[in-house]
Amino acid sequence: MRLTCSPRNAAFVCALALAGGMSGCAGPGAVQPTASVDYAWVNRLSWGANSNTLEQASQQPAQAFLQGQLHPQGPALPRQLQTQIEAMTIAQKPLQELVLTMEQRRKDADAIKDDEQKKAAQQAFQQEMNRLAREAASRHLLRALYSNHQVLEQMNWFWLNHFSIFQGKGNLRAMVGDYEESAVRPHALGKFRDLLGAVATHPAMLRYLDNEQNAVGRINENFARELMELHTLGVDGGYSQRDVQELARVLTGVGSNAGPDTPRLRKDLQGFYVRKAMFEFNPARHDFGVKTLLGQPIKAQGLAELNEALDRLASHPSTAQFISRKLAQFWLSDEPPPALVQRMAQAFTANGGDIAATLALLFNSAEFNQAGPRKFKDPMRYVVSAVRLAYEQKPVLNVGPMLNWLNRMGEPLYGRLTPDGYPLSAKAWSSPGQMSTRFEIAKAIGSGSAGLFKTEGPQPQEKAAFPQLANALFYKSIAKTLSPATQQALEQANSPQEWNSFLLSSPEFMSR
Repeated sequence: MRLTCSPRNAAFVCALALAGGMSGCAGPGAVQPTASVDYAWVNRLSWGANSNTLEQASQQPAQAFLQGQLHPQGPALPRQLQTQIEAMTIAQKPLQELVLTMEQRRKDADAIKDDEQKKAAQQAFQQEMNRLAREAASRHLLRALYSNHQVLEQMNWFWLNHFSIFQGKGNLRAMVGDYEESAVRPHALGKFRDLLGAVATHPAMLRYLDNEQNAVGRINENFARELMELHTLGVDGGYSQRDVQELARVLTGVGSNAGPDTPRLRKDLQGFYVRKAMFEFNPARHDFGVKTLLGQPIKAQGLAELNEALDRLASHPSTAQFISRKLAQFWLSDEPPPALVQRMAQAFTANGGDIAATLALLFNSAEFNQAGPRKFKDPMRYVVSAVRLAYEQKPVLNVGPMLNWLNRMGEPLYGRLTPDGYPLSAKAWSSPGQMSTRFEIAKAIGSGSAGLFKTEGPQPQEKAAFPQLANALFYKSIAKTLSPATQQALEQANSPQEWNSFLLSSPEFMSR
């Protein structure tokens, strides 16, 4: 298919051409990322470069900035935003208390005899569950938008996607906030084994993949299969169906318990019982028989079997390869160079699964710091980068429009139904329908504040305003990255609002 780019629609049509493989438009301007602090480099290391992030990076040598990102220290957010996050229910109440409270509300609603009152109570329960999930998503977006620790926030999203759970199952809407905050985010730049252990023992993951139903004599293989196929070794990682069955036996008795009571156990099993907040290992449900995993016996007993199995999975060469390739795919390109992936896998293994060390090799590699195919933005990156560029450090008061945009483009936070996580390649996000939605989003952001600063409830009329993207950052840094077709489209814009929309829907902004 061949299109002719008129000056009036060049930016949008070229964005379609870049995404859909059409011809007739010039490609994006060549960007030369180097291991120096410039716009392109900072743009690749952040959710999207803006003046604030670029200034922060420019105040120090490139390596110092990179080390600060890989080993973040100090406050991440402005005090106002941190206070806003700390006031959220999910930050105020521990997971167990939250789950118990919501479970009691559900039971109370179900017990109401009057049909109308029952319906109203059940509706109120669902609304509160939705509010808790929205709090978690809001916190995630606020950090992505404004945190100084941009690599950490991207890795937080990456691991949430890698260890994906679906908030629509059971009562997971009350649990996703703690899952992100206590299991994923603290280990996002740490040791993979620590991250794996935190995820594998979190009640949200155990509930999502049905391991609470996994007991001796009633084996459920769901979690064991995904633990190897999606979380560690990869589909071609050298394990067999027998290994899945053996790991499922290891996982028997691993579950959760939100209530105050503990199970009655035989005297010989009492020493194996483990309870930590909601997590519970019930030895009465565990298969204590002999097990062999990946060709080697499991020597431990009870919950220690799981630790031994996770050690084995985390240190396996297939895991190093699988994780390294996925990291390179997220940060660099849909088809990362095999030689780079191999070097990353070697660094992963040599450093005991250290995620920051593996990323350091990637970020300092020639492949990352030389010109090459640009990585097409998935919906999350597109939405966050657009708002970051448009409004810099001005705090968004309502992330509702952003959540709606992510829903429309098919990548809502905690919304992947299947445990494989959202795809990381361009072909999943570059259909004509997707591009049309992006143009509408670009127009909404470029033409006004898109409701981002409109809070709920009675309030003064929101003043009509739109971002000023034709600013110093654009002329100093962004302009040089644009193709002639995009530059021509911008020159032909009839208004600043249209100019903004053209920039945010250009092929260059669709990629990084």
